Amino acid sequence: MYDYDLLVVGSANADLVIGVERRPGAGETVLGSDLAVHPGGKGANQAVAAARLGARTALLARVGDDDHGRLLLDSQREAGVDTVGVLVGDAPTGVALITVDPSGDNSIVVSPGANGRLTPQDVSAAGCLFQSSKVVSTQLEIPLETVVEVVRNLAPDSRFVLNPSPPRPLPAEVLAACDPLIVNEHEAKVILGDSAVGDTPEDWARILLAKGPRSVVVTLGSEGALVASAEGVLRVASVKVHAVDTTGAGDAFTAALAYRLGAGEPLAEAAAYAARVGAATVTKEGAQASFPTAEEVAELCCADPGDNPRTPGRRSDSDSASGERGGA
Repeated sequence: MYDYDLLVVGSANADLVIGVERRPGAGETVLGSDLAVHPGGKGANQAVAAARLGARTALLARVGDDDHGRLLLDSQREAGVDTVGVLVGDAPTGVALITVDPSGDNSIVVSPGANGRLTPQDVSAAGCLFQSSKVVSTQLEIPLETVVEVVRNLAPDSRFVLNPSPPRPLPAEVLAACDPLIVNEHEAKVILGDSAVGDTPEDWARILLAKGPRSVVVTLGSEGALVASAEGVLRVASVKVHAVDTTGAGDAFTAALAYRLGAGEPLAEAAAYAARVGAATVTKEGAQASFPTAEEVAELCCADPGDNPRTPGRRSDSDSASGERGGA
């Protein structure tokens, strides 16, 4: 019997967000909105997103003994995440500097801070968390050697989910454990490197599978996602929504996918659900504050893919198509 549906091992950052009319070019200064500070980081985001959906969730991460660290711990506990694995100290809490333009697209620069001090020894010391978790999810905002140690500490029957962001080449040991490896177009091309041939997500997914993962998911933004495994390659659609802010949508997608896989859903069904979770996320500002509950996702599930753009809980006017996008 598992105590947790999902263990997330990863980063916890304070998101410092500024709205801009357009992102600056090299050497250029632009004026933006007032600074907003939100709890974020890919690991912390995934944990909150999963807990909002109803998953029994734990987080293994490191934050600083500072105001940003306390903000992050409070947000995790408020969402219902077990923070027994969150370590405090050794370095300031990580910070992400985020600009968001009027279309909802964002640019992010991360100062890792305490995230860079999450060590393989910290993972080994948390063995009880790994033995108690159906699914373990991680990202690459923590040291790669720590991710390798995560793979080595997996329980025999647990499932490993990796979103390699920010992307870098991965060792064969990590690739072989992924079920699935979740990538967007940019991440796929970085991991493929010289092996990147073909112009379609189907091409990338098949080549990635040949590198060792048990399954691969390629997120396609407003087009949903593509799933690939030994059983074949399949696209799953998303719901069209009015995008306000895409920050955290990929993290919400990954968390939802990991949770539903742990519940026993087939990969394609779990990815379709995750795409709707991502779509619901982009209809609100911020990262963790925008993550939907299971009830809000159910409202979107009443819409067929391709329906008029909407936000959870209401029908949207179809003449605002400039803000349409999905959430994967």
